Amino acid sequence: MKQLSTERIGVLLLNLGGPDRLQDVEAFLYNLFSDRQIIRLSPFPFLQKPLARFIANRRAPKSRKAYKLIGGGSPLKKITSEQGDALEILLGRVASFRVDMAMRYWYPTSEEVLSEFGQHGITKIVALTLYPHYSLATTGSSLIDLEKAAARLPYNFDITGVESWPDQQEYVNCLVRSIRREVGKIAGQPTVVYSAHSLPVKFIEEGDPYLDDLAKTITAIEEQTGIRGRLCFQSRSGPVEWLAPSTPDTLAKLAEQGVKDVVMVPISFVSDHVETLYEIDIQYRELATDLGMRLYRTESLNVEPEFIRGMAKLVIQASYDKDWLNG
Repeated sequence: MKQLSTERIGVLLLNLGGPDRLQDVEAFLYNLFSDRQIIRLSPFPFLQKPLARFIANRRAPKSRKAYKLIGGGSPLKKITSEQGDALEILLGRVASFRVDMAMRYWYPTSEEVLSEFGQHGITKIVALTLYPHYSLATTGSSLIDLEKAAARLPYNFDITGVESWPDQQEYVNCLVRSIRREVGKIAGQPTVVYSAHSLPVKFIEEGDPYLDDLAKTITAIEEQTGIRGRLCFQSRSGPVEWLAPSTPDTLAKLAEQGVKDVVMVPISFVSDHVETLYEIDIQYRELATDLGMRLYRTESLNVEPEFIRGMAKLVIQASYDKDWLNG
């Protein structure tokens, strides 16, 4: 059994974040659209924040309606906290770890959590992304923000990042089991659709590995299920060219082909939030019904025990690679 060689290790779960209450929606959207790593709203950097404020103000009413339908806010912080608690219990069987979260566009921020770690003498930190597939717009942005936050604080942090894990065995196993469960509910052979968060095409043109990582996950899944699925993209949010086909366009095309049953796999999301609970469960399900189809969704991984075991393996391996564990 590996044991801790010196001091306690911190683990930061990196995620997007989401508004806790309806009154937080506009501020959350402002934070999101202020990030030029995701969308450059103007060629001129000084216009990014004013334009972000304008867009957030315009979009907030519609977004509030969506969050109201899923309980009045995002469940992401609660679920991430539960994931962290479960992970800390597993890691505690190996060594002394403290697990917390850092949200990119909401609270707690990287600086808040790093400051608390530093005050408790925790300077060795594993930053574990909760995005299985690397993109500069998600994991990359979170890690850059984390590094900037660490540089502003008076502690000598040693941070190692787990940047992607598209074919991590436990993660894949959970997806396979969930797909088989939904497919088994349906008479006949439904069409499997992998719905991933979209990304501006420019990122891929500049070498972002997001699509390659998605392909690794899908390949690993289909080696077990033997079912070929279709990849599409949801959650576009700006005036740029996004990855295609979109999820709504894919559903429309499947309806034209006479498909009656669709099993949708939210492949780039490991936790329930607005993209699963509203976009898929409400918007896309209503669209499928209007198109004469039935839409089923695989359950999000959330605190699935095997998924948490997989995360623990990633943290332990990262710690071992840094020689923070021995034995």
